[in-house]
Amino acid sequence: MSPTRPLRVLIADDEAPARARLRDLLGDIQHDQPTEIVGLASNGQEALRLLETVGADVVLADVRMPVLDGVAFARRVAERPAAPRVIFTTAYDDYAVEAFELAATDYLVKPVRAERLAASLARVRRALEQGEAPPRQHFSVTERGRIVLVPVGDVLVLRAELKYVTAITAEREYVLDESLVQIEQEFPQRFLRVHRSCLVAREAVAGVERAGEEGGEARWDVVVRGLAERLPISRRQWPAVRQALRL
Repeated sequence: MSPTRPLRVLIADDEAPARARLRDLLGDIQHDQPTEIVGLASNGQEALRLLETVGADVVLADVRMPVLDGVAFARRVAERPAAPRVIFTTAYDDYAVEAFELAATDYLVKPVRAERLAASLARVRRALEQGEAPPRQHFSVTERGRIVLVPVGDVLVLRAELKYVTAITAEREYVLDESLVQIEQEFPQRFLRVHRSCLVAREAVAGVERAGEEGGEARWDVVVRGLAERLPISRRQWPAVRQALRL
């Protein structure tokens, strides 16, 4: 990773003063270890939900939290593709062995000191520099109280609808709690914008079809393999689509 890019940090602690202290400490060491706080959570479950919508390089997680504690959270995170690093922060030092069994990057005992936090973040940065985490391979979808992993490579179309994004595969549709802009920025080589509310998988594009005229200009639809529906290409996006497909 670029040495100047801020580490994206998510803070998970059930005590507001503890979250505020970590936020202040990150500000104090900003010159040596640039960071961007992408979210604050009061328990592990909230942190997991946040990770569905924001990218994080590292999570500062308290061990003892209600609903889902830090250890259980770390186990759940470890199951994810491109999982963020986890640094435990806690007032209890008897969790250290279990923490490192979970491959936690570090274990900080409260009150956390600025120098110690900076050293821990430097360790995260070195790990990322040695091998940048691969892009995630799945979208996470919550259905009926369980998490379903949808392979990114199976998604043909992503369509923004109200507050959600619908991911369309050859078999079915899934509702993602993510933004279309975020997905486009994360996967610029995989998905192509054809409309302000629609992305299509570049590899799935079979071509375009003329769909009529509008204001004296031709309108075009994109043809997607495995999908019967033709998707309209907006006039604004048509030059970019034409260039991307080298038409």
